[in-house]
Amino acid sequence: MSVRLYIGNLPQTFDSKELEALLATVGNGIRFKAVADRETGDCRGFGFANVEDKKVANALIEKLNGHEFQGNNLRVEKSERRDSSNGGRRNANSANSNSQGQNRKEVKKVVHSDAPNQEAPDPRWAGELSKLKELLANQKTAV
Repeated sequence: MSVRLYIGNLPQTFDSKELEALLATVGNGIRFKAVADRETGDCRGFGFANVEDKKVANALIEKLNGHEFQGNNLRVEKSERRDSSNGGRRNANSANSNSQGQNRKEVKKVVHSDAPNQEAPDPRWAGELSKLKELLANQKTAV
């Protein structure tokens, strides 16, 4: 089974071939994918590496954690899956319940409607409404 590693503190723009060459100096069987921003396409500053061998994964952590890469000190550690129900960390109970055929995450979906609701403003206009309230609060009235 492969080990998934988090590689953080990456520059927003870098040559992926250079990083892959750096990873290859530790061992073979390392696949890296940077996480890109949806709008700009630039790297968000981190990515994940899948390593086939646990010994190579541990060597990668030891060698590259804190290593300088294009002006940044890399942060390399084992990746942990996030689970929203317990504050982000996954425990053994949630892993067991997931393997028993239950849904991975129980999500309470909020359905938005175009029907007017007198209790709250339309969430699509919340930003504009707050700007308007701020302008009205700062406005001086002439007496």
